Amino acid sequence: MADDIPAPRGPLETRSPFWRRTGTVVTSAALAAALFGGIAGGVVGYSSAEAPVTPTATGTTVARQTSTSTGFDVSAIAAKALPSVVQINVTTTQGEGLGSGVVLNADGRILTNNHVVSGARQVTVTLADGRTVDAEVVGTDPNSDLAVVQATDAGNLTPATFADSDQVHIGDQVVAIGSPEGLQGTVTTGIVSALDRTVTVPGTGRRTVSYQAIQTDASINPGNSGGPLINAAGEVVGINSAIYSPATDGGEAGSVGIGFAIPSNQVTQILSRLG
Repeated sequence: MADDIPAPRGPLETRSPFWRRTGTVVTSAALAAALFGGIAGGVVGYSSAEAPVTPTATGTTVARQTSTSTGFDVSAIAAKALPSVVQINVTTTQGEGLGSGVVLNADGRILTNNHVVSGARQVTVTLADGRTVDAEVVGTDPNSDLAVVQATDAGNLTPATFADSDQVHIGDQVVAIGSPEGLQGTVTTGIVSALDRTVTVPGTGRRTVSYQAIQTDASINPGNSGGPLINAAGEVVGINSAIYSPATDGGEAGSVGIGFAIPSNQVTQILSRLG
């Protein structure tokens, strides 16, 4: 199978960022190329000096059963999930970038990918209602590519509900929500293409991030990073983290229907372990 997939182009200068806005290109670790089925991808990103900080994620709701309904009403799913999805804007020494995030509690605790906020000097969050508020990084786990930020002056938010990702099956319909290229609140649909897909993304030095991902063909593009993958009940089954995007003569192909999400059960375990 490995020989059938175009080899991704290699390191920093040949990859576009999974999270990007304007100005200087900033490349993250969990970006378009992934190692799965023996395919090597060249990307860079994590700071090897960064130490995990314990976040607090009280108020997160966890649902241990996904919906048994056979219906898939995208409008209803979007209406339920959109209030819990935010855009995260980051300024680093290299430029500006953006990603997405998932509300964990009403007081403004927000989950995202570590690579979205890695090296951030300033973080702001644009809420679903259009308000933009300041935020600070309060916890990171580079090894799982997860991070938590705290938004200020952002009370009464709508926490997302996390489902049991062990109940996800190949062929299940799913929805991805995020801010691809800054288009906040974008909703795309697809199916679960594969489960337990080993995704390994090289970081700086000897650091790598590896997890057993949910693979989906829902359209995921730069800016979706840190946003949710949603089931038919409007519950989070994964956090979108990487895409496979083969190179073209003009750069990268963008979404080609091969995206990867960190399973919700792994996410809740990390949050629990970190506090």
